[in-house]
Amino acid sequence: MDLIHEAGAAPDKADIRSYFDPASGTLDRRVFADEAVYKLEMQNIFARAWNFMCHESQIPNIGDYFINYIGEDQVIVVRDKQGEVQVLLNTCRHRGNALCRAEQGNAKSFVCSYHGWNYDLNGDLIGVPGLTSYYHKDLDKSKWGLAKAAQVDHFHGFYFATLDPDAPSLHDYLGEVGRIGLGLLVANGDVVIVDGVQKNVIDCNWKIAVDNLFDWYHVQYSHASAGIAGFMDIAAILHPNNQMVMFGEYGHAISGPVIPLDKQAEIDAISDEDKLKMAADMFDNERGPVPPPRVSFAKELLGPVGMRCMGHPNIFPNLWVSTNGTQLSLRLPRGPFETEIWWFTVLPKAMPEEIRKKQILFNAHLFGPAGMLEQDDGENWSQSTRASRGVKARSYRHNMSMGLGHDDVLTDNSTVSRVETKISEHAQRWLYRNWTDWLTADSWAELKANHAPLPKGRV
Repeated sequence: MDLIHEAGAAPDKADIRSYFDPASGTLDRRVFADEAVYKLEMQNIFARAWNFMCHESQIPNIGDYFINYIGEDQVIVVRDKQGEVQVLLNTCRHRGNALCRAEQGNAKSFVCSYHGWNYDLNGDLIGVPGLTSYYHKDLDKSKWGLAKAAQVDHFHGFYFATLDPDAPSLHDYLGEVGRIGLGLLVANGDVVIVDGVQKNVIDCNWKIAVDNLFDWYHVQYSHASAGIAGFMDIAAILHPNNQMVMFGEYGHAISGPVIPLDKQAEIDAISDEDKLKMAADMFDNERGPVPPPRVSFAKELLGPVGMRCMGHPNIFPNLWVSTNGTQLSLRLPRGPFETEIWWFTVLPKAMPEEIRKKQILFNAHLFGPAGMLEQDDGENWSQSTRASRGVKARSYRHNMSMGLGHDDVLTDNSTVSRVETKISEHAQRWLYRNWTDWLTADSWAELKANHAPLPKGRV
């Protein structure tokens, strides 16, 4: 039975709702192999959501630019002559040629290499060869500037953009859980992104690469070689019985280890001076680096619950904040069967140079093309995606039922919707529950009205 839609045959809303069953925690594999589903994702998710663009440290000066993507739309993120950050589609309005070929740099304007149309840093068309002689002055330059993102904003210096003018503000879009996720990056002070983004393409569907970041079930099996090699102490980071899942609106979530309340009380009693000394010694452990405790300043950003979080946030749809906030990863879709993975290294401005070098080296060998963990993960994602293409294999649903019906959403004084539990698949189920909401909504108004409410009671 061929479950793949013919080209151009979009699934209807009933089909989409059937792909994920929240009652059983099962997922139809066609979501990883259907071209029509993928096209709908580009339209209803990526063109509508707030997408991460860059950090302010990557474009500090007028004319600095960085190339990124919103779905498959390539964009130029640039600081214009007024110091404002613009997000411009990297396509000439004349014949569609890409204006910027370099991934990052500084420019006074953007000139198309095809016919020489010239655009200001804010996207205005300022020069057209032959405007008088060839166009007879009939071309109204004010109507042919570069297309822009509908909204651009930042949180803690991390810039995002959306193509949808009806999207809520970035602050509201992130919600409490999204803001905690980004707050983990700056929990110990201002940060900079290290020059150079590690990039590679894995033959997997982007959603498998996203839902894996919530998965702490695979760590002791998939990444056993990292422990055997002495690169890191897998047992020290796993904490199978001390896990927390935070549920955020629109699909944001955080999943992973949590510091128990009694342990956090012990950490709170340590002075910030001693915590900084522990940070300086973090690479001296022979079993791998030990993340230092967060300084008291972090509680203002994260709140008491976020302060205890040691898990992985995902800012929906595709931005991963790694453990301890020293890396960011984008999972950029390149068709149903390919994902381009980007890794940014994010370090505190005040980090001593010796520790900075060690952290950069460690990050490079943790994730990314040379990362021990990423190589394990990439093989799993590839094989899982490939199986979704099999005529018989794709008729069997994925099972994400771990912990289903066994945990209660906490109703303490915190406003964070969460469960504190063992290793589970609550976050994966939340991801796909919200994914169906995005795909079945025809507009932001409909998505706001009908998206899944934050969980209550037993989940």
